[in-house]
Amino acid sequence: MTETHAESVTAGSWRELLGPKNLGASTVLAGGVALYATNEFLTISLLPSAVAEIGGHRFYAWVTTVYLVASVVAATTVGAVLSRLGPRWSYLSGLAVFGTGSLLCATAPTMELLLVGRTVQGAAGGLLAGLGYAVINAALPQSLWVRASALVSAMWGVGTLLGPAGGGLFAQFGSWRWAFGVLVILTAAMAVLVPLALPGRAPADKPAGAGALRIPVWSLLLLGTAALAISVAGIPRDPVLTSVLLVAGLGLVAAFLVVDRRLARAGTARASVLPPTAFRPGPLKWIYLTLGLLMAATMVDMYVPLFGQRLAHLEPLVAGFLGVTLAVGWTTGEIASASVERRQAVTRIVAVAPLVMAIGLGSVALSVRADASAAVTIGWAAALIVTGTGIGMAWPHLSAWAMGSVDDAAEGATAAAAINTVQLICGAFGAGLAGVIVNANQNNDAAAARWMFGVFAVLAALTAVASYRATRAGVQSGSSSS
Repeated sequence: MTETHAESVTAGSWRELLGPKNLGASTVLAGGVALYATNEFLTISLLPSAVAEIGGHRFYAWVTTVYLVASVVAATTVGAVLSRLGPRWSYLSGLAVFGTGSLLCATAPTMELLLVGRTVQGAAGGLLAGLGYAVINAALPQSLWVRASALVSAMWGVGTLLGPAGGGLFAQFGSWRWAFGVLVILTAAMAVLVPLALPGRAPADKPAGAGALRIPVWSLLLLGTAALAISVAGIPRDPVLTSVLLVAGLGLVAAFLVVDRRLARAGTARASVLPPTAFRPGPLKWIYLTLGLLMAATMVDMYVPLFGQRLAHLEPLVAGFLGVTLAVGWTTGEIASASVERRQAVTRIVAVAPLVMAIGLGSVALSVRADASAAVTIGWAAALIVTGTGIGMAWPHLSAWAMGSVDDAAEGATAAAAINTVQLICGAFGAGLAGVIVNANQNNDAAAARWMFGVFAVLAALTAVASYRATRAGVQSGSSSS
């Protein structure tokens, strides 16, 4: 049985991870996620300029929606693509499609064609983001998994920082197309590095003709439709229609779990999205649930710049910097937490992480007011840093645990790829829920912000149940196997 997270593992150092031997692989793994995350938030600052030039204001929200839906669908195929092509060609294929989508966006003459480009970007980006986790156990030794997971997932914080800031910079100079052009250049540069950094095929992989993974078609359809329903739930003004879309999305996620469980139990695990271990007694299901709920709670960040402008009367650039404070806490929390090696300290960190997030979110909710002073705004920034620290301190350990908690080593890539699938679908749900709350209070910005941060603070606090079960189940599993 694969070593569980409750057992002692000799941890490698940051110097080893970023040293000559592993620097190329680390750059590719982190770079793929950075491309996806940066591109997700890039359009926040670019869209006003793009709409002014090519029109299509009625499709404004869909620029993000089609990107998220395509990425969720693509995330379900990571295991199959990796099994058929191996790490090297999987990355090269994903980068080629991502570059093509970015080029379409850069040259789009109409909003309809921009949406096509964003869909292509989302599909390739979801694959790249999933590969960032799935290839860790093939490209790096287990002693580096925690730190590699921290580095890869820290790219979400980096993307949250670079996306709006970079987009705003290009928009400021009236060159929104070049923002996508730079993505094309970065994608090409990464593609040159891939053959030098990644193996052609992981040792546990089989050739395409020897029982390679099948595409999980039913899971793909269910998750894709669920992501679509949840992503557009915040768009309608009718609360009844919004509620129906949210309930439909949750129902489709539940149907996905039923289908995936049947596939795993029927012995067709290689066609499922989640590894069979996730449906058995043990910590893995709680690990995934904790990861998903933590990710959902971070989606409040979508509205921080908006409330900064409306409630504190900040300039757009300053409001943008307020929006990245959560990402700063996330990134610094991950780097610091990944350096902790003592088992008891790690389990305690993971168990209390959701409560740290709840404290940060709750502090913002309690201090929200119209015409906020500079001191209150600084307090918001500090609370958002605390919020980001909460997810950052848990994420690298949870990611490494997910990869190391499977019963069969052959499930490792599936378990790792599922991290991204869980992250994306829960992120879409969090974004949809935030949109619903804000739209329900559209005539009162202070009430909208207060309700949004308050609801997500409660969600984070409830996540502590899942994080406690994840650590407790792991300890019991380790005790029984030792």
